[in-house]
Amino acid sequence: MSSQLIQGNEACAWGALKAGVKFCAGYPITPSTDVVELLAQELPKAGGRFIQMEDEIASMGAVLGASVMGEKAMTVTSGPGFDLMQENIAFGAMAQLPCVVVNVQRSGPSTGGATLPAQGDLIQAKYGTSGDSPRIVLYPNSVEEIYRMTIQAFNYAEQYMTPVILLMDEIIGHMRENVDLEGVGDVEIVSRRRTDVPPAEYRPYAADETGIPILMPFGSGYRYVVQGMHHDVNGMPNTGAANVDATIRQINGKIDRHKERIWLWEEKETEDADILLVAVGCVSRSALEAVRQARRQGLKVGLFRPITVWPFPEEPLARALAHARAVLVPEMNWGQLIHKVKEVKPDAVKAVGLNKYDGTLIMPEEILKVIEEVRA
Repeated sequence: MSSQLIQGNEACAWGALKAGVKFCAGYPITPSTDVVELLAQELPKAGGRFIQMEDEIASMGAVLGASVMGEKAMTVTSGPGFDLMQENIAFGAMAQLPCVVVNVQRSGPSTGGATLPAQGDLIQAKYGTSGDSPRIVLYPNSVEEIYRMTIQAFNYAEQYMTPVILLMDEIIGHMRENVDLEGVGDVEIVSRRRTDVPPAEYRPYAADETGIPILMPFGSGYRYVVQGMHHDVNGMPNTGAANVDATIRQINGKIDRHKERIWLWEEKETEDADILLVAVGCVSRSALEAVRQARRQGLKVGLFRPITVWPFPEEPLARALAHARAVLVPEMNWGQLIHKVKEVKPDAVKAVGLNKYDGTLIMPEEILKVIEEVRA
């Protein structure tokens, strides 16, 4: 495949196919529908299945069922569909079932504006479910990166045995760029671990030295219980204090102890930046242009872009703030990412938000205007 003009949503579907997805269940919803339309067409050619379910709740349930069978599985949604999936995402976290959930963000709350871009799901992506459970959330900002991060989302899901969320937004989902997907190098494909322990000795939730369990596919001779209750190493219900404590420690600890391997981020002009921009997704593209224009004016402005939004790359951001006297967080919501940035920044660094929630993109000129205000 030579360089082609490819849409972000299409790149997501091609990335999933490259990662080896074999099952997708979804319910069409703007602005994510292009992903499932392409998967419905291409998955059968790759030996997989696509099912249009009656709603997003059923979609997420079907995906978890496919994961129990050992298949790489995904669903795709937007806005209110993501709301409906939260209960089953929590189930997947508790039962430690790997899968990928793609959320192409749109303006909300509720049905909001189907075609209006927004970044209002940053906090929900981690905290939308009940209880304490881990979450890996990736947020690319280009068509090529959507392709690579879709593959990475499957890799993380299979490696850490947990649902992984790929956040996009309407702008990068519908954006088209020239990309040679076959030319995207160093694409590692991770498959789920298997055990050679005999079925009679198998303990599905007995994590090894990595802190991560090995769940054998149903139908392969291994029998165990999969459920949402606190459970012991055999999967059987156990709400004793010691077991509940151990369960919470295990499902959260497996992400915490490996977070440095999960962190992905990009820095531009941060070495001497006294004003640091922190932005994700479509807004990070405007922020990068603002950095370029500011540098041409002799201003020491840099950009820190979390690609892994959760677990948040705290230590890399702290290092990028080494010379900063102010951090500016432009985001298309009422103010979400800035809360995490405030947790990381030193007290001496001033935090300033630039929030836009009218369904239009934050432009570089708007960011430059706030930079001038911060410098004044």
